Amino acid sequence: MLEEIEGTVQGHRDGHGFVLRDDGDADIYLPPNEMRAVLHRDRVRVRIVRQDRRGRPEGRVLEIVERPPQPIIGRLLQEGGIWLVAPEDRRYGQDVLIPKTAIGLARPGQVVVVELTEPPALYGQPVGRVKEVLGDIDDPGMEIEIAVRKYGVPHEFSDAAIGEARALPDSVQPRDRAGRVDLTDVPLVTIDGEDARDFDDAVYCEPAVVRGRGKRPNGWRLLVAIADVSHYVRTGAPLDVDAYDRATSVYFPRRVIPMLPEKLSNGLCSLNPEVERLSMVCDMLVTAQGEIHAYQFYPAVIRSHARLTYTEVAAILANTRGPEAARRQERVGDLIHLHDVYRALLKARQQRGAVDFDTVETQIVCDEAGRIEKIVPRPRNDAHRLIEECMLAANVCSADFIGLGKHPGLYRVHEGPTPEKVEILRAYLKALGLGLSVSDEPRPEEFQRIAAATAERADAEQIHMMLLRSMSQAIYTPINSGHFGLAYAAYTHFTSPIRRYPDLLVHRVIKAILAERKYQLPTLPTPGEAHEKLSKRLKKDSLSRAQDRRDRPDRLSPEVQAWEAAGLHCSANERRADEASRDVEAWLKCKYMKEHLGEEYAGTVSAATSFGLFVTLSDLHVEGLVHITELGGEYFRFDEIRQELRGERTGIRYAIGTRVRVQVSRVDLDARKIDFRLVREGEESLARVPRDKGAVAGAERGRPAKASSKRAARQQREAERGNARPSPMQALKSAVRKAAAKKGAASGKPRKSRR
Repeated sequence: MLEEIEGTVQGHRDGHGFVLRDDGDADIYLPPNEMRAVLHRDRVRVRIVRQDRRGRPEGRVLEIVERPPQPIIGRLLQEGGIWLVAPEDRRYGQDVLIPKTAIGLARPGQVVVVELTEPPALYGQPVGRVKEVLGDIDDPGMEIEIAVRKYGVPHEFSDAAIGEARALPDSVQPRDRAGRVDLTDVPLVTIDGEDARDFDDAVYCEPAVVRGRGKRPNGWRLLVAIADVSHYVRTGAPLDVDAYDRATSVYFPRRVIPMLPEKLSNGLCSLNPEVERLSMVCDMLVTAQGEIHAYQFYPAVIRSHARLTYTEVAAILANTRGPEAARRQERVGDLIHLHDVYRALLKARQQRGAVDFDTVETQIVCDEAGRIEKIVPRPRNDAHRLIEECMLAANVCSADFIGLGKHPGLYRVHEGPTPEKVEILRAYLKALGLGLSVSDEPRPEEFQRIAAATAERADAEQIHMMLLRSMSQAIYTPINSGHFGLAYAAYTHFTSPIRRYPDLLVHRVIKAILAERKYQLPTLPTPGEAHEKLSKRLKKDSLSRAQDRRDRPDRLSPEVQAWEAAGLHCSANERRADEASRDVEAWLKCKYMKEHLGEEYAGTVSAATSFGLFVTLSDLHVEGLVHITELGGEYFRFDEIRQELRGERTGIRYAIGTRVRVQVSRVDLDARKIDFRLVREGEESLARVPRDKGAVAGAERGRPAKASSKRAARQQREAERGNARPSPMQALKSAVRKAAAKKGAASGKPRKSRR
């Protein structure tokens, strides 16, 4: 009897799909005819019937095990008298028919939410009804309305949570001060961005005697005060259930979907200036060498003495006699002490060998109508780094306190690279001839040493990106395995309970330890597709790590299992928030670039793949694809190890960091894709592409370069038949798997891999 396998359908916008197996083994390919009767995210039972021409296991759907409730968002269209909705998420693969009686008040072209009334079948499309009308596609903020529903981001608080928030006072009450240290006379300040509305943390620093019997200061007393959200959000209460469901605030351009209602996030729990607020304080003694000599935690009442911005603080530190310093004269001395302790902490960070890459973050600036005005880099100055080091110090103390208290809790764990990624990184570094490599179980200082040694090279950005991509993603878990990137033996998140649920849990655990009692997690649900996908990936990664078999207990207690489920839920929802934010940013960038079709820009190759180059524009920080058919009339070979495309006839090479000039040739708003055409020196630009929204793709793209050989022509045909256009990260992972598979084949050991 052939094996029957269960898994979740992952649709693709080109009509085919895959089944992500529950056992974490290789994905099963579903051809378009099999996808006709199923939907993206369906749970199915399949049987492998053959290998397709690309060597992938191909399946036949035997049964739909579960069809989760999944509202579909799309544009309402009328074609030949038939009403239908074209899903915004193309992974659904087919349009939904809408009976005329089920369109409600929706008009053609509007964005609607559809509820299915009849499932798809082999010879019939799905049928549904309009459940909600979101508005016109050009309405301000529509991209956010789409994203929150597309990714299942909770965006409405329950009535019970709203009622509980309304019942809270507007200010600190006399009864709230009981058992707290009064720090209202300590000149704590908040330092945040200009557009910040919620203030989690306030800081203060003064010289102190840390060691010895002398009276001369040889270190600092550093206070990090964090909003005491746990005082108002009680375990298992409606506010707590809603906060856990969200797990994090989601940040979009011009809008935030908060984890807590605004009364708490911007009011009662926000450390606004000149008002009393409840806080949890991490009070530390830091040596001149940047070591935390001692610390203590306690609940307090504070009053922020100033709301400062990063720009303002950086200006004061750069010129203590300038106009900014004159306006904040009372705070200048305290800021100098903060800067001194920051430099000591930074020195200790460098001695630990913590990995520190300079990456560019961008900010989308929109006008009142929601249209992008410009995309600018978000600069990082000493004020940003100062606050970061203070928060790191408080987080490390929190992890140490929980560990010493022998209480279960959530650590922020960042494990080193898997053996598979170590292998591909070694091969890459060897191919570059750097004379540098990493050990079997690399340490953070090895990565930092390579980053420092290559900082002045022309391809430094490429090397640093490969180092970064070889690392794992950080997660929340009760099993402490340390933080690889920061080079900490134990690390957690304590400093942002307004916007991160794990921080709220850490506060509760610290309070429990201080009160010499045990904090008991409530029974909370852990639903969601993101949770399931992350669980499978982590399980697969753990099998490839030898250290996991040493560090992780064979059997976990029910209590630790509950904490592990909570950590997995928070980690998955953190990724969900990131995906939703990236989706909105991609939509806005596509919308912006659609108005610049035909224009030329300087850019840098951010990833090389077998099907082309991803290029990031230097001034706009927008990424698009130069398809391999646009590279010219020769055959280009993809070097997986060097991550570059090389022309066989001319030897021209395109790798990460290569500077190029491109022309915007096509924008697909629905798919969030931008296509570029390579412009060579001395080549005349194509005529400017019309901005007509209805222009066909061919008119927007221009004509592809003509192949000058049979091999180039074959490569062009193969590229045009390609289905997916994965992200640079997906392309890198594919290269890693292929390289490892080749090694396995060479050694005679069979190895299963995922697409």
